[in-house]
Amino acid sequence: MRYADGGGLTPTGRRRRESVRMQAAELFEQEIKPSEAARRLRVSVKSAYQWHQLWREGGVQALASRSPSGSRCRLSARSLEKLAAYLEQGPAAHGWVEDQVWTASRVATLIGRKFHVSYSVSGATRLMHRLGFSPQVPARRVAERDEQAVSAWREATWAEVKGPGRPAGATSVSRTKPGSPAGRPGDGPGAGAE
Repeated sequence: MRYADGGGLTPTGRRRRESVRMQAAELFEQEIKPSEAARRLRVSVKSAYQWHQLWREGGVQALASRSPSGSRCRLSARSLEKLAAYLEQGPAAHGWVEDQVWTASRVATLIGRKFHVSYSVSGATRLMHRLGFSPQVPARRVAERDEQAVSAWREATWAEVKGPGRPAGATSVSRTKPGSPAGRPGDGPGAGAE
């Protein structure tokens, strides 16, 4: 699962995490082992060893916080506000009159039309989530569907194809052991019990 904004951290959270890494760097400079630094800072030993390796290779700067990962949004803050307003208007206001469903592909098309920026379907999905919307999946039903022909096929053809099935009493629950049509033999275990 991916989170927007650098793993779901706010700028304050990123600063707090960076502060812990800087404290670890101070401990490493005092020749404190990573396992002891992990115990003192209440972080995982794995994190402490990763920080120690980064610190050895690049010093304190290697432990500095970076900006959120991932590609930056290709729409400006103003464009994002406009997109949210367009989504609030509904699909019919933008030419999709067959249903009131915002699919990710429709949103990608809308972004292309309004902002002249190309977004993939998955990118449009992430952008919708970021704006507080969720893409909908349309019902997959053919427009030319003939309900009378479907019901006639179910009644006639499907009944032939399906067949009668197995009778309920003559089978075993086990797929590997056939059922005993006569029941238990009279001399089998438990035959005399009443």
